[in-house]
Amino acid sequence: MFIQQAYKGDNATWKVIMTTILTLAIFVANIIYVFFGDVDAIKQAEEAAKSIESNNFMFALNLSFFVFLLLMLFGLVLYLHRRSLVSLTTARSKIDLKRIAFSFGLVFLLGIIAFGVECYLYPGMVTFDFKPVKFIILIVLCLILFPFQIGFEEYLFRGYFMQQIGIIAKNRWFPLLATSVLFGLMHSANPEVAEMGGITMIFYIGTGLFLGIITLMDEGLELALGFHFANNFLAATLVTADYSALQTDSLFRYTSQESSISFASILVPILIAYPIILIILAKKYKWNNWREKLLGRVPSASETTVAVEAPF
Repeated sequence: MFIQQAYKGDNATWKVIMTTILTLAIFVANIIYVFFGDVDAIKQAEEAAKSIESNNFMFALNLSFFVFLLLMLFGLVLYLHRRSLVSLTTARSKIDLKRIAFSFGLVFLLGIIAFGVECYLYPGMVTFDFKPVKFIILIVLCLILFPFQIGFEEYLFRGYFMQQIGIIAKNRWFPLLATSVLFGLMHSANPEVAEMGGITMIFYIGTGLFLGIITLMDEGLELALGFHFANNFLAATLVTADYSALQTDSLFRYTSQESSISFASILVPILIAYPIILIILAKKYKWNNWREKLLGRVPSASETTVAVEAPF
Protein backbone atom coordinates (compact mmCIF):
# COMPACT_ATOMS: atom_id res chain seq x y z
CA MET A 1 0.00 0.00 0.00
CA PHE A 2 1.05 3.59 -0.58
CA ILE A 3 1.65 4.58 3.05
CA GLN A 4 3.69 1.45 3.73
CA GLN A 5 6.16 2.47 1.03
CA ALA A 6 7.79 4.56 3.75
CA TYR A 7 9.12 1.35 5.30
CA LYS A 8 11.46 1.03 2.34
CA GLY A 9 13.62 3.84 3.74
CA ASP A 10 15.38 4.95 6.90
CA ASN A 11 12.79 6.65 9.10
CA ALA A 12 14.99 7.64 12.02
CA THR A 13 13.23 10.35 14.06
CA TRP A 14 15.97 12.94 13.62
CA LYS A 15 15.86 12.47 9.85
CA VAL A 16 12.10 12.99 9.71
CA ILE A 17 12.39 16.11 11.90
CA MET A 18 15.22 17.52 9.79
CA THR A 19 13.33 16.96 6.53
CA THR A 20 10.18 18.52 7.99
CA ILE A 21 12.00 21.62 9.23
CA LEU A 22 13.92 22.18 6.02
CA THR A 23 10.90 21.78 3.74
CA LEU A 24 8.42 23.77 5.81
CA ALA A 25 10.71 26.59 6.96
CA ILE A 26 9.87 28.94 4.08
CA PHE A 27 6.10 28.45 4.51
CA VAL A 28 6.20 28.97 8.28
CA ALA A 29 8.38 32.08 7.91
CA ASN A 30 5.94 33.52 5.36
CA ILE A 31 2.93 32.89 7.61
CA ILE A 32 4.66 34.51 10.59
CA TYR A 33 5.66 37.47 8.44
CA VAL A 34 2.13 38.02 7.11
CA PHE A 35 0.12 37.41 10.29
CA PHE A 36 2.45 38.85 12.91
CA GLY A 37 4.33 41.45 10.90
CA ASP A 38 1.41 43.81 10.34
CA VAL A 39 1.54 43.18 6.60
CA ASP A 40 -1.20 44.02 4.10
CA ALA A 41 -0.87 41.02 1.76
CA ILE A 42 -3.12 42.50 -0.93
CA LYS A 43 -1.39 45.88 -0.95
CA GLN A 44 1.99 44.20 -0.98
CA ALA A 45 1.02 42.06 -3.97
CA GLU A 46 -0.25 45.11 -5.84
CA GLU A 47 2.93 47.10 -5.09
CA ALA A 48 5.11 44.20 -6.22
CA ALA A 49 3.19 43.99 -9.49
CA LYS A 50 3.59 47.72 -10.08
CA SER A 51 7.30 47.74 -9.27
CA ILE A 52 7.97 45.06 -11.88
CA GLU A 53 5.98 45.77 -15.01
CA SER A 54 6.44 42.26 -16.46
CA ASN A 55 3.90 39.82 -15.03
CA ASN A 56 5.79 36.94 -16.62
CA PHE A 57 9.03 37.91 -14.91
CA MET A 58 7.25 38.15 -11.54
CA PHE A 59 5.52 34.83 -12.22
CA ALA A 60 8.82 33.12 -13.01
CA LEU A 61 10.47 34.71 -9.99
CA ASN A 62 7.73 33.49 -7.63
CA LEU A 63 7.79 29.93 -8.93
CA SER A 64 11.53 29.53 -9.44
CA PHE A 65 12.11 28.93 -5.74
CA PHE A 66 10.06 25.74 -5.99
CA VAL A 67 12.76 24.30 -8.25
CA PHE A 68 15.13 24.45 -5.29
CA LEU A 69 12.51 23.17 -2.84
CA LEU A 70 11.56 20.12 -4.90
CA LEU A 71 15.18 19.21 -5.62
CA MET A 72 15.96 19.60 -1.92
CA LEU A 73 13.05 17.31 -0.96
CA PHE A 74 14.15 14.71 -3.51
CA GLY A 75 17.71 14.95 -2.23
CA LEU A 76 16.60 14.43 1.37
CA VAL A 77 14.51 11.39 0.42
CA LEU A 78 17.27 9.87 -1.71
CA TYR A 79 20.33 10.57 0.42
CA LEU A 80 18.99 11.01 3.95
CA HIS A 81 16.14 8.49 3.97
CA ARG A 82 17.78 6.19 1.41
CA ARG A 83 14.56 5.72 -0.53
CA SER A 84 13.69 5.68 -4.21
CA LEU A 85 11.47 8.40 -5.66
CA VAL A 86 9.16 5.71 -7.03
CA SER A 87 8.31 4.64 -3.46
CA LEU A 88 7.56 8.28 -2.62
CA THR A 89 5.25 8.49 -5.64
CA THR A 90 3.30 5.25 -5.86
CA ALA A 91 2.79 1.70 -4.60
CA ARG A 92 3.07 0.54 -8.21
CA SER A 93 6.35 -0.77 -9.59
CA LYS A 94 6.76 2.39 -11.68
CA ILE A 95 5.16 5.81 -12.00
CA ASP A 96 2.02 5.66 -14.17
CA LEU A 97 2.28 8.63 -16.55
CA LYS A 98 -1.05 7.72 -18.17
CA ARG A 99 -2.79 8.37 -14.86
CA ILE A 100 -1.22 11.81 -14.66
CA ALA A 101 -2.29 12.60 -18.22
CA PHE A 102 -5.87 11.37 -17.71
CA SER A 103 -6.32 13.36 -14.51
CA PHE A 104 -4.90 16.48 -16.14
CA GLY A 105 -7.17 16.14 -19.16
CA LEU A 106 -10.28 15.50 -17.07
CA VAL A 107 -9.74 18.49 -14.79
CA PHE A 108 -8.75 20.74 -17.69
CA LEU A 109 -11.95 19.88 -19.59
CA LEU A 110 -14.20 20.29 -16.55
CA GLY A 111 -12.48 23.56 -15.67
CA ILE A 112 -13.16 25.02 -19.13
CA ILE A 113 -16.80 23.91 -18.95
CA ALA A 114 -17.24 25.36 -15.46
CA PHE A 115 -15.72 28.68 -16.54
CA GLY A 116 -18.06 28.83 -19.53
CA VAL A 117 -21.10 28.19 -17.32
CA GLU A 118 -19.94 30.84 -14.84
CA CYS A 119 -19.53 33.42 -17.60
CA TYR A 120 -23.02 32.58 -18.92
CA LEU A 121 -24.63 32.95 -15.49
CA TYR A 122 -22.75 36.15 -14.62
CA PRO A 123 -22.29 38.31 -17.74
CA GLY A 124 -19.65 40.97 -17.26
CA MET A 125 -17.86 38.92 -14.61
CA VAL A 126 -14.65 38.90 -16.66
CA THR A 127 -12.95 40.99 -19.31
CA PHE A 128 -11.00 39.57 -22.26
CA ASP A 129 -7.33 40.49 -21.74
CA PHE A 130 -5.45 38.52 -24.40
CA LYS A 131 -1.86 39.63 -25.13
CA PRO A 132 -0.50 37.11 -27.71
CA VAL A 133 3.26 37.33 -27.08
CA LYS A 134 2.98 37.55 -23.31
CA PHE A 135 0.45 34.72 -23.28
CA ILE A 136 2.72 32.40 -25.27
CA ILE A 137 5.59 33.17 -22.88
CA LEU A 138 3.25 32.45 -19.96
CA ILE A 139 2.33 29.04 -21.41
CA VAL A 140 6.01 28.13 -21.74
CA LEU A 141 6.74 29.26 -18.17
CA CYS A 142 3.77 27.24 -16.86
CA LEU A 143 4.95 24.08 -18.61
CA ILE A 144 8.46 24.51 -17.23
CA LEU A 145 7.83 25.74 -13.68
CA PHE A 146 4.47 24.31 -12.58
CA PRO A 147 5.81 20.72 -12.48
CA PHE A 148 8.23 21.91 -9.78
CA GLN A 149 5.62 23.88 -7.83
CA ILE A 150 2.82 21.31 -7.86
CA GLY A 151 5.39 18.53 -7.61
CA PHE A 152 6.81 19.97 -4.40
CA GLU A 153 3.38 20.41 -2.78
CA GLU A 154 2.14 16.94 -3.75
CA TYR A 155 5.35 15.10 -2.91
CA LEU A 156 5.60 16.91 0.42
CA PHE A 157 1.99 16.76 1.66
CA ARG A 158 0.40 13.75 -0.06
CA GLY A 159 3.74 11.94 -0.39
CA TYR A 160 6.25 12.43 2.40
CA PHE A 161 3.92 13.66 5.17
CA MET A 162 1.10 11.25 4.29
CA GLN A 163 3.47 8.31 4.51
CA GLN A 164 5.43 9.41 7.57
CA ILE A 165 2.36 10.38 9.60
CA GLY A 166 0.65 7.18 8.48
CA ILE A 167 3.37 4.83 9.74
CA ILE A 168 3.47 6.75 13.04
CA ALA A 169 -0.32 6.86 13.56
CA LYS A 170 -0.74 3.31 12.18
CA ASN A 171 -3.94 4.31 10.40
CA ARG A 172 -5.07 6.10 7.26
CA TRP A 173 -7.68 8.57 8.46
CA PHE A 174 -5.35 10.65 10.63
CA PRO A 175 -2.71 11.35 7.95
CA LEU A 176 -5.56 12.13 5.54
CA LEU A 177 -6.99 14.78 7.86
CA ALA A 178 -3.64 16.06 9.14
CA THR A 179 -2.15 16.62 5.68
CA SER A 180 -5.35 18.29 4.47
CA VAL A 181 -5.35 20.80 7.34
CA LEU A 182 -1.60 21.35 7.01
CA PHE A 183 -2.00 21.92 3.26
CA GLY A 184 -4.67 24.54 3.98
CA LEU A 185 -2.63 26.28 6.67
CA MET A 186 0.39 26.56 4.40
CA HIS A 187 -1.79 28.59 1.99
CA SER A 188 -3.25 30.84 4.69
CA ALA A 189 -0.86 33.70 3.87
CA ASN A 190 -2.06 33.91 0.25
CA PRO A 191 -3.60 37.25 -0.80
CA GLU A 192 -6.87 35.45 -1.69
CA VAL A 193 -7.40 34.70 2.00
CA ALA A 194 -6.91 38.34 2.95
CA GLU A 195 -9.30 39.46 0.20
CA MET A 196 -12.12 36.96 0.73
CA GLY A 197 -11.73 35.97 4.35
CA GLY A 198 -11.53 32.68 6.21
CA ILE A 199 -14.03 30.98 3.90
CA THR A 200 -11.16 30.58 1.45
CA MET A 201 -9.59 28.09 3.87
CA ILE A 202 -12.56 25.80 3.22
CA PHE A 203 -11.39 25.59 -0.38
CA TYR A 204 -7.74 24.92 0.47
CA ILE A 205 -8.44 22.34 3.18
CA GLY A 206 -11.22 20.79 1.10
CA THR A 207 -8.90 20.53 -1.89
CA GLY A 208 -6.25 18.95 0.31
CA LEU A 209 -8.82 16.44 1.55
CA PHE A 210 -9.90 15.62 -2.00
CA LEU A 211 -6.31 15.12 -3.17
CA GLY A 212 -5.62 12.96 -0.13
CA ILE A 213 -8.65 10.78 -0.87
CA ILE A 214 -7.68 10.10 -4.47
CA THR A 215 -4.09 9.41 -3.36
CA LEU A 216 -5.17 6.80 -0.81
CA MET A 217 -7.83 5.23 -3.03
CA ASP A 218 -5.45 4.94 -5.97
CA GLU A 219 -2.38 4.07 -3.86
CA GLY A 220 -0.28 6.74 -5.53
CA LEU A 221 0.26 10.41 -6.30
CA GLU A 222 -0.25 10.26 -10.05
CA LEU A 223 -3.90 11.40 -10.13
CA ALA A 224 -3.22 14.15 -7.58
CA LEU A 225 -0.27 15.40 -9.65
CA GLY A 226 -2.40 15.58 -12.80
CA PHE A 227 -5.27 17.32 -10.99
CA HIS A 228 -3.02 19.88 -9.31
CA PHE A 229 -1.18 20.65 -12.55
CA ALA A 230 -4.39 21.23 -14.52
CA ASN A 231 -5.91 23.32 -11.73
CA ASN A 232 -2.90 25.63 -11.42
CA PHE A 233 -2.41 25.80 -15.19
CA LEU A 234 -5.98 27.02 -15.67
CA ALA A 235 -5.68 29.43 -12.75
CA ALA A 236 -2.64 31.02 -14.38
CA THR A 237 -3.64 31.01 -18.04
CA LEU A 238 -7.44 31.17 -18.17
CA VAL A 239 -8.52 33.82 -15.67
CA THR A 240 -6.93 35.78 -12.84
CA ALA A 241 -7.92 38.55 -10.42
CA ASP A 242 -6.22 41.59 -8.93
CA TYR A 243 -5.91 39.83 -5.56
CA SER A 244 -4.54 36.52 -6.90
CA ALA A 245 -1.29 35.22 -5.42
CA LEU A 246 0.14 34.95 -8.94
CA GLN A 247 -0.45 37.86 -11.32
CA THR A 248 -0.36 36.63 -14.91
CA ASP A 249 -1.18 37.74 -18.43
CA SER A 250 -4.09 35.30 -18.63
CA LEU A 251 -6.82 35.23 -21.28
CA PHE A 252 -9.40 36.77 -18.94
CA ARG A 253 -9.41 38.85 -15.79
CA TYR A 254 -12.10 39.11 -13.14
CA THR A 255 -13.57 42.61 -12.90
CA SER A 256 -13.06 44.09 -9.44
CA GLN A 257 -16.72 44.89 -8.94
CA GLU A 258 -17.64 41.26 -9.55
CA SER A 259 -15.04 39.73 -7.21
CA SER A 260 -17.72 38.82 -4.65
CA ILE A 261 -19.04 36.23 -7.11
CA SER A 262 -15.85 34.29 -6.49
CA PHE A 263 -17.37 33.01 -3.24
CA ALA A 264 -19.35 30.63 -5.41
CA SER A 265 -16.11 29.44 -7.02
CA ILE A 266 -14.95 28.37 -3.56
CA LEU A 267 -17.95 26.22 -2.67
CA VAL A 268 -18.90 24.85 -6.10
CA PRO A 269 -15.69 22.80 -6.52
CA ILE A 270 -15.99 21.33 -3.02
CA LEU A 271 -19.68 20.45 -3.24
CA ILE A 272 -20.12 19.65 -6.93
CA ALA A 273 -16.94 19.38 -9.02
CA TYR A 274 -14.87 17.23 -6.67
CA PRO A 275 -17.60 14.62 -6.11
CA ILE A 276 -18.10 14.36 -9.89
CA ILE A 277 -14.37 13.84 -10.43
CA LEU A 278 -14.31 11.24 -7.64
CA ILE A 279 -17.12 9.28 -9.30
CA ILE A 280 -15.39 9.36 -12.69
CA LEU A 281 -12.04 8.25 -11.28
CA ALA A 282 -13.62 5.56 -9.11
CA LYS A 283 -15.40 4.04 -12.10
CA LYS A 284 -12.39 4.24 -14.41
CA TYR A 285 -9.93 2.72 -11.94
CA LYS A 286 -12.48 0.40 -10.27
CA TRP A 287 -11.93 1.61 -6.72
CA ASN A 288 -13.54 -0.43 -3.96
CA ASN A 289 -13.21 -1.04 -0.23
CA TRP A 290 -13.40 2.71 0.48
CA ARG A 291 -13.76 2.31 4.23
CA GLU A 292 -10.58 0.30 4.60
CA LYS A 293 -8.52 2.46 2.24
CA LEU A 294 -9.53 5.74 3.87
CA LEU A 295 -10.01 4.74 7.50
CA GLY A 296 -8.19 1.43 7.85
CA ARG A 297 -5.20 0.36 9.86
CA VAL A 298 -1.61 0.64 8.63
CA PRO A 299 0.41 -2.44 9.66
CA SER A 300 3.66 -1.93 11.53
CA ALA A 301 7.03 -2.52 9.89
CA SER A 302 7.30 -5.97 11.47
CA GLU A 303 3.96 -6.95 9.92
CA THR A 304 4.88 -5.63 6.49
CA THR A 305 7.01 -7.27 3.86
CA VAL A 306 8.46 -4.73 1.45
CA ALA A 307 11.30 -5.04 -0.97
CA VAL A 308 13.78 -2.32 -0.12
CA GLU A 309 14.73 -0.59 -3.38
CA ALA A 310 18.05 1.01 -4.20
CA PRO A 311 17.49 4.79 -3.99
CA PHE A 312 19.45 5.42 -7.18
